[in-house]
Parts: sequence; structure tokens; C-alpha cells
Amino acid sequence: MTFRDRHDAGRALAQALREVPGLEGAVVLALPRGGVPVGYEVARALQLPLDVLVVRKLGVPGQEELALGAVTGSGVVVTNPDVVRAFAIRHEQIDAMVERERGEIAQRETLYRGSRAALDMTGRTAILVDDGLATGSTMMAAVRSLRPLAARLVVAVPVGSRGACEDLRSVAD
Repeated sequence: MTFRDRHDAGRALAQALREVPGLEGAVVLALPRGGVPVGYEVARALQLPLDVLVVRKLGVPGQEELALGAVTGSGVVVTNPDVVRAFAIRHEQIDAMVERERGEIAQRETLYRGSRAALDMTGRTAILVDDGLATGSTMMAAVRSLRPLAARLVVAVPVGSRGACEDLRSVAD
């Protein structure tokens, strides 16, 4: 399936989500940046509230586009041990990346929300939306950060690698 842009992908994703039972009263949580236009279309079509969940990728030093993991504002850190091992990344390097990205997360939460508090997810269904999955690290961190709060977690993306989708299928509802 080909999409014109992220808004088009969001509208198509919303159509697919109409088939998922039990989404009444859910909250759409979009992962910035690419997930926001997708999530906006999902929330609009399903008439659900929209919020952001800021998650930052931890990139391999020198190859920052390759994710070795991700971190959330609540402090959840997910790493891919195979990537860490393959690139001989030390724990001290990861700790420094996490600390740097936590500062960026705080700034972006303020940028996206202003003074508005995050929506309370306690006992609710969360529809986690991004524009796609490559390694799935950021979405895995998002799922793990919400697991203690949300009653149900639905991961919704218009495109994703087979491996990332399979990994997330085992942790999302």
C-alpha cells in the first residue's frame, strides 16, 4: 500500500482501526514527529482525544539513524543487545545518551503541550501511533512506559518491518 503523505496514511490507519473492537473511550498517543500527523487523522476520524508521547531514539555513535534503543520521559530505557554488542557500545556511552535525550524530551514535551498536562492513562486504552517501524525501539519503549498504567495498549502504524511488528505483537494487546 502506498500513501500520498502521513495524513493519507493516518486516514487509512483510522479505517483499519474501525475494525478493532473496544476502542470507545480510548486515547490516541502519537509519537512525534512523524506520528503526529498520522495520529491526528486517527483521532479525528475515531473522535478520540489526541496527545503526544515523546520517545527519543538512541542512535549508534557515528550512525545515529541506526537505533540501539530508545528512552521515554518516564525513564523507560529499551536497548537492542545485538546492536549494542555488534558496535561494542559501552554502558557509559548509553548512560550519557540517555541523559542527553531526557533533556531533549523535556523540551519537546513543553513544545508540544505547552502548559497542558499529559492525559491520564490510568485504566484507559491507549492507541500508540507512529508513522512507521524500522527497529521498533521507540515504540517498544512507549509500550513499556505505559504498560503499568493503561488497561490496554494498541500499537497502530501504517507501515513496519516484519521483525519490529512481530516483536511488538508480543508486548502490545
